[in-house]
Amino acid sequence: MSGKLNIVKLSVGSENIAMLKEWQQARREQLKIKYSLHITRMWPKREKELLDGGSIYWVIKGAIQLRQHLIGFDEIIGADGIRRCGFKLDPELIPTTKALRRPFQGWRYLKSEDSPSDLSTNREADDDLPEEMQQTLARLGVL
Repeated sequence: MSGKLNIVKLSVGSENIAMLKEWQQARREQLKIKYSLHITRMWPKREKELLDGGSIYWVIKGAIQLRQHLIGFDEIIGADGIRRCGFKLDPELIPTTKALRRPFQGWRYLKSEDSPSDLSTNREADDDLPEEMQQTLARLGVL
């Protein structure tokens, strides 16, 4: 992922990856679309860079845990007449190593060199360490 620009975003309300997956699948079925859609207020100024192989990294329970490829942006006009940005996402969820993040509003740009690495395909989650220990180790820079 060298040189790619990404986005990091809180997955508000998600307790785990499975919960985000279920919510996105239900939303795709409801909207009758093949991609996942996340609607946000602000439109990224660096749209072209993001669409050149970038991903959205999801923060769940205080840590980045997975990513999805960004495949496009759609203009969404709400019932209130306000223009919003629809992030079009590949439905595949790619688990990553955990990286702690403090709460923030909206989304932030994330350079590839600052992004956590993907977990190998035979691992769906970090090692079976207790969550508190994983967070402590991540805070110390060991994970």
